[in-house]
Amino acid sequence: MIRIFKLKNIISIKDFEREDIEYILDEASKLEDIAKSREVSKELKGKLLGLMFFEPSTRTRMSFETSMKRLGGECIGFESSGSSSVSKGESIADTAKMFEGYSDALVIRHELEGVSKFISDIVDVPVINAGDGAGQHPTQTLLDLYTIKKEIGEIDNLKIALIGDLKFGRTVHSLSNALGMFKNVKIYLVSPPELKMPQEVLHDINKTNVTWQEVDSIEKIIDDVDVLYVTRIQKERFADIGDYLKIKGAYIINKKMLEGKDLIVMHPLPRIDEIDTDVDNTKYNKYFTQAANAVPVRMAILKTLIKNNPK
Repeated sequence: MIRIFKLKNIISIKDFEREDIEYILDEASKLEDIAKSREVSKELKGKLLGLMFFEPSTRTRMSFETSMKRLGGECIGFESSGSSSVSKGESIADTAKMFEGYSDALVIRHELEGVSKFISDIVDVPVINAGDGAGQHPTQTLLDLYTIKKEIGEIDNLKIALIGDLKFGRTVHSLSNALGMFKNVKIYLVSPPELKMPQEVLHDINKTNVTWQEVDSIEKIIDDVDVLYVTRIQKERFADIGDYLKIKGAYIINKKMLEGKDLIVMHPLPRIDEIDTDVDNTKYNKYFTQAANAVPVRMAILKTLIKNNPK
């Protein structure tokens, strides 16, 4: 079966169809050998990727940079608003138009929802959303799905628990939307009352065949799931530090509670205290594999978008 990727930009996972997801996962599988062997291909030789990171990032920024260089291309950009001319009063629109002149594609991270979409409307090169506030993180979702498919064998028929900050967690918002494109998926939503999944995300899920259930305890569902997808309580999303401290550490995964279970543990990282380090050397730990999978997946994204949309 010949698949065609139809999107010019990657702004929200809701713009995808299942066939688009499967296209990227297939391409990532083909590129994994290059990613693991540390070889450099010539797929994007002579191409430049613009990295516009208005919000701090480690894994996402570095994996995009690594991916571009593995494909033979180069990167330009900045790591925070303070290191760009935005700090001098330049508009985001002007910064984006300047980057458009230099780059073959743009990767945007910003603390406000909608910035990547705004930029995609004013530039002619592909735009990739690398996280916008509490909104979407579509490329993280693609590497999450890639990890699940590699480790479990399929995404259909999956039972997954989303644990922690479901209110502000853009990774779980995007992942929930994506799982709605697959068959016979059940999602358990495990969070403090203050950090429940937003109604608009549940509304999207309700339009699919996915079933979901809110629970207040990991122990209630741990025997029934294939994946524990753990997220940190995000201190930076709280206006009042007291509210954060009240629920910090609400859910912690440790080795003892996993023993004898048939599941994997995932986490988009960074981890604070929600997964004990005693899990790191067990068969359940897939969060570091998940982070490494960012490279072949983002290689697939860059190769596809830049080759499909030559400047």
